[in-house]
Order: sequence, then structure tokens, then C-alpha cells
Amino acid sequence: MKGYAQEPNQVPNEATKRRQLVRKLVEDFLRAIGEDPSREGLRETPDRVARMWLEELASGYFVDPAVYVKTFEVEEYEGREGFVAVTNIPTRSICEHHLLPFFGYTHVVYIPSGKVMGFSKFARVIKVLSSRLQIQERLTEQVADFLNEVLNPKGLLVVMEALHTCALIRGVEESMTMTTVALRGAFREQRELVNLALQIVSSSRIPLPKLEGF
Repeated sequence: MKGYAQEPNQVPNEATKRRQLVRKLVEDFLRAIGEDPSREGLRETPDRVARMWLEELASGYFVDPAVYVKTFEVEEYEGREGFVAVTNIPTRSICEHHLLPFFGYTHVVYIPSGKVMGFSKFARVIKVLSSRLQIQERLTEQVADFLNEVLNPKGLLVVMEALHTCALIRGVEESMTMTTVALRGAFREQRELVNLALQIVSSSRIPLPKLEGF
């Protein structure tokens, strides 16, 4: 999943120019906070940071998540109300407010209308959408909108749980978890379906760590 900046829609020369620009900005930042970017220990930091942002943390700006989508027609689901649940999808992103990470898990439950998507594709789609500056509320809605468009399910529920380091290492300095939920289709109309889907998620979810001592 690494190296998104090498995707075909980003020309190598463009990638090089971006990396050089970010590298220079990191050098300027280090000087602005009173550091010497030429000292031992920091000499390679600007280049490392530039690669990290462009090839990982912000790589989603250069990739269309649709390139990872592969769906299958499944006639057995037509006329049925069965659920498909994909839980504990590792999710990490950078909060746009303080440029600090938040991380956790995303859970997806949907009622197919004859179309399903490969298990690993959910993780790839979420990785692209989360590799941009985000807030959790918007990211949850974007995941739901995208999956709703490509799967056209009868109903879709997306739950995202994340620990935000902007609250952990600054401000209140507390370990707190945010949970966001997005509903589409039948899940918006039938509360009993939501309750059943949340039970499925709850039965398989991996709890987020409670970090102490800050």
C-alpha cells in the first residue's frame, strides 16, 4: 500500500518537484523553530519527511480510489436481506486542524443488491481516502458515499472508531476515542437493521488501546 506517489496519474517529474518543494519547506520549518537542519541527526530529515508525506500520509491526493475497486455480481443476494460485514479495517489519517494523526478501525456492514466487492478492496479504498488531510466525521461520510456509489447496496453502515493524538499529546492530554457512524439506504429507514448491524460490529471489534501516563 505504500508508494502511492508512484501511481501513473502522477508524472515522475511532478513527483520530484513536489518532493523538492516539501523538502525545502521542512528545512525552513526547522530553522523557524530554532533548529539547524544541517546538523547531524537532521541532515536527512527534510528528505525523509517529504517522502513520508508524499508517498504515504498525503498519497491519497494522487490516487483515485476507484482504481482499486473490483466488484462481483452475486445473484444469490437478489431478493434477500442478508448482511455482509467487513470489520476491524485498520485506519489512520492526519487531522487537518493540527496535522497530527488519528488512528483506529473502520467497520462496514452492507446489504447487497446483487453486487459485492473483494475483501481487501475495502482496506485499499479506505487507505486512499484516509491518506489526505481529514477530520474523522468527513472521512466516515466519504467512505460511505464512495462504497454506496460503487456497490449500490440496499443499505450501508460505516462505523469509524479512532484515537486522536491531537487530544493525547496536546491540549487536554487525554486518551479519548471518537466514534462516527454513516448510514445509507435501508439503514436510514429501519432502526432495527441499524441495531442488528451494530451488534455484528460490537461482537467482532478490536478495542482501541487506552493510553495512560500523559
